[in-house]
Amino acid sequence: MHPGIYAAETPERAAYIMAETGQTISWQQLEAQSNQAAHLFRELGLKRGDNVAICLENHPAFLTICWGAFRAGLYFTAISYRLQAAEVEYIVNDCGARVLITSALLSDTFAGLRGKLRHEPRCYMLDDVAEGAESWEVAISSRPVTPIADESYGQSLLYSSGTTGMPKGVKKPLIGEPWGDPVPVFEAARERYGFDRESVYLSPAPLYHAAPLGFNMNILRFGGTCIVMEHFDAERSLALIEQYRVTHSQWVPTMFVRMLKLDDAVRQQYDLSSQRVAIHAAAPCPVAVKEQMISWWGPVIYEYYAGTEGNGSTTIDSHEWLTHKGSVGKPRNCTVHILDDDGNELPAGEIGGVYFEGGGKFEYLGDKEKTASSTSREGWTTLGDIGHLDEEGYLYLSDRKSFMIISGGVNIYPQEAENALITHPKVADVAVFGVPNEEFGEEVKAVVQPVDMADAGPALEAELIAWVRAKIAHLKCPRSIDFLAELPRHPTGKLYKRLLKEKYWP
Repeated sequence: MHPGIYAAETPERAAYIMAETGQTISWQQLEAQSNQAAHLFRELGLKRGDNVAICLENHPAFLTICWGAFRAGLYFTAISYRLQAAEVEYIVNDCGARVLITSALLSDTFAGLRGKLRHEPRCYMLDDVAEGAESWEVAISSRPVTPIADESYGQSLLYSSGTTGMPKGVKKPLIGEPWGDPVPVFEAARERYGFDRESVYLSPAPLYHAAPLGFNMNILRFGGTCIVMEHFDAERSLALIEQYRVTHSQWVPTMFVRMLKLDDAVRQQYDLSSQRVAIHAAAPCPVAVKEQMISWWGPVIYEYYAGTEGNGSTTIDSHEWLTHKGSVGKPRNCTVHILDDDGNELPAGEIGGVYFEGGGKFEYLGDKEKTASSTSREGWTTLGDIGHLDEEGYLYLSDRKSFMIISGGVNIYPQEAENALITHPKVADVAVFGVPNEEFGEEVKAVVQPVDMADAGPALEAELIAWVRAKIAHLKCPRSIDFLAELPRHPTGKLYKRLLKEKYWP
């Protein structure tokens, strides 16, 4: 359940490998460096429940720092290195971090927030130093490589990606089991996906996000090896699966789309037969896209629906999905309820808010109103999604409640039009949302990222509108389409629709 076990048994074996450089961090190195970090945190006065903020690219030291905080019983807040200085400043202040760790790559970001951090955290930098920051490498180098005396399980405290407003910290209770003892939530992941010491996990996404961070930590808990991509590239991902004989991986649907749009000759040249489990989540996956992935990779595709909040989850494997296409599965270790706007439970087949009962506890840090608004009168909690259950208890998501378009009193879920548009061969990415309409209040609008921007124009607009109208009810179809060279999509697959909508709403 922790690096010390594997460092003692196979010290030179790879814990994780950085894909671009090939740099290998052995179990012995992971154990030593995470212990040194834990000692430094204690010497700085951090006690169980305090917070460490980490703003890094996919850096070789990222996971050693997380393990150092984790084994010191701390909350650790991983922050997107793509954020502007003011956005990082907001999160570091909001989470009350006692320590901030960043890298030379982010020197400009650090310079923009230095001196504005209310809690005056101790600041460290990797690969170089800057005014106001000390060298992380120097700071840990003199600390012991053996464990601290009071090891205990910490917990991540991550922030929502801010797709609909300012990000909020999701605070879950600290793990209560003694250090090294089995933890039910970790054991459930092992049983579900078969993690073990033979697992080789490809991580194509940014480590600061909940799913990649959680999966990498879990693989390491059970002695597997992680292959960490510094940046996602569709063909490079396939090459790494072949090179390292990858058994497990975790994706978002936009990655599937980009791999599927590679030339057939490129896709077929790689040996992907080592794969046992390819997990996807974080955003809705169009049925046509998933059908193609299962046809290509075989029945190794697993999907789950959950959030950073950890308040519940559903899962579904390929075999189940092929008989329940579009479903995100059945609940695991919780119960799903569908409620109307008045909080009344709805029967199978009717669409409403999706609520979890019996999952993990959480709160939105410093926002009692948001925490309360996500909780039903029974104490069930929601991630803000809309969906329905079928007669067998399988959950189908319609969209996020905040994305719903109301046109002439009719509720329209933009996900349906998005799923239809993304299957067009000339479409690389798409967003559908409501824009003002004097008569109906809102009308459906699409913004498309073409595969080739040279195709953008009235002819492609007409072609795409006709494509969608042939697949779904006309009232759900976009009345107009604009084109952008790139949509503002989070690397985890989530779309910043608010940035697109602002252009159309005065």
